[in-house]
Amino acid sequence: MSSADSKAFLQTEGNEKIPCLFNPAELQLQLKNNWSSDPMPGGVTPTLRYSGSGTGILRLTLFFDTTDTGKAVTTYTSKLVGLLEVDTKLPGSSSATNNARPQWVVFHWGDFHSFKAVVASVDLAFEYFSSTGTPLRARAGLVLAQYEEDMAFGPQNPTSGTPRPHRVHRVQPGETLDRIAAVHLGDATGWRVIAQANGIEDPLALRPGSLLAIPEQP
Repeated sequence: MSSADSKAFLQTEGNEKIPCLFNPAELQLQLKNNWSSDPMPGGVTPTLRYSGSGTGILRLTLFFDTTDTGKAVTTYTSKLVGLLEVDTKLPGSSSATNNARPQWVVFHWGDFHSFKAVVASVDLAFEYFSSTGTPLRARAGLVLAQYEEDMAFGPQNPTSGTPRPHRVHRVQPGETLDRIAAVHLGDATGWRVIAQANGIEDPLALRPGSLLAIPEQP
C-alpha cells in the first residue's frame, strides 16, 4: 500500500492504535517563537528579545460514518474523548502526590508523523441518526498540543530518536526541588537535573500546582 493510500491513525502512549475511518481533508500546523520587549518612552520601537520557542499546535478534523453497518459511531468517537481522561497507570503517576495526567499521542498518516502531543480539546458533532436515535455520523475537531521536544514535525521514522518518556510531578504547597529530587531520583542533589530540564532559574520560586518533567537520572 502506498503512502497516499494509507489510513491515518493515532498511536497512544500505551501503544494503542486508534484508526481514522476517513483521512482528514487538511492539517493545520501552528509553530511559533516567543519574543519579548521592554516599553520604550517616546514611542520608540523596542528591540525584541528571543524568549524561547512556543508550543506546537496541530489541528485536524476527522469524519466518522457507520451508516453502512448501523453500528453506533460512538464506538470510534468515545476513544477520542477518552484521550482527555487522566490515566493513573502512566509512569510517574502517584496518588500520594496527586500526580497524574492524560497520555500523549502521535498522529500518523503514511510518511507523515506528528510530534508527541496531548489532546488539548475535542469538538464533537453528531450529524446523522438512525430512526431509533443511534448516532451514525460524526465530525470531530481535534487540537493536539506538543508534549515535548523529541521529534521534528514531518516525514520521518516515528520510532527514531524517541527517548524514554519523562515522568511528571505536580508541585505541592511547601515542596522544594531537593525534596522532589529525593522522591523521584532517590538523590536530593539531583535537583539541578530537574531545574535544567524545566528551565527553572530560581529553585526557591516553585509555584504550587505547576507540573515538572522529571528526567531520568544521568
